[in-house]
Amino acid sequence: MVKARRQGRSLQLRVFVAVLLAACSAAAQAQDSLKILTAGAIKSVVTATVPAFRKDAGREVNIENDTAGALVKRLEGGDACDLTLLPAGALKELAAKGIIDGESIRPIARVGIGVVVASGAARPDIATVDAFKAALLAAPSVAYLDPAAGGSSGVYLTGLFKKLGIDQQIAAKAVLVPGGLVAQKIVDGQAALGIHQISEILTVPGAVLVGPLPAEIQNYTNYAAAVCAKSASKTAAAVFINELHTPATQQLLKTKGMEPAN
Repeated sequence: MVKARRQGRSLQLRVFVAVLLAACSAAAQAQDSLKILTAGAIKSVVTATVPAFRKDAGREVNIENDTAGALVKRLEGGDACDLTLLPAGALKELAAKGIIDGESIRPIARVGIGVVVASGAARPDIATVDAFKAALLAAPSVAYLDPAAGGSSGVYLTGLFKKLGIDQQIAAKAVLVPGGLVAQKIVDGQAALGIHQISEILTVPGAVLVGPLPAEIQNYTNYAAAVCAKSASKTAAAVFINELHTPATQQLLKTKGMEPAN
């Protein structure tokens, strides 16, 4: 009986040690993981860069994405990160507040806005501003990012619709997307036509990029990367930014619907 109790205590000790080691291992992995906050338009490029970074830096990566406006609010609210990718203007404002290291800001790419329909659907003519306007008015529903969520394209499009004199007509049939992929709403049948940044349209299976907005009304968002001021892994964050400027990544940007920064 005494032997049985000893065996029981030994088993409990082994279980306790195993749990403790697992907890320590998880904590170490979390500490070694580089936390990146990225706007959705450039997420696909960030994700594709992770394998090269793992090889060079031996670090895991935790990627979180949201609309640019939502990420700015998170950072202003004290959300911790090691690296963030946002529109360049937003990074400059965050640098002025001491939230990110202003000297670390490096341009990455720019992306324009395009029109999307579901595979098999008729592709409207959007070659000119008048044709684009007519396509919007003819569509039974139009999906785009909710400007209230802070998405770059949604904010721009709201102003564009007003400039074109069709804001009320579009508002009456708008499918506002709070965040994420507008093209997914098109593929799911929740809207007939969508407008979003080209790099995000290309990530959705079953979505067809009709084309970019006409040059006269096109709007490019310039994305940049920066190291977060309170990061404990600033060197690793700088290494990741360097990975975003390799020839391979620069070529990848083009396949993702983006243009490398000059």
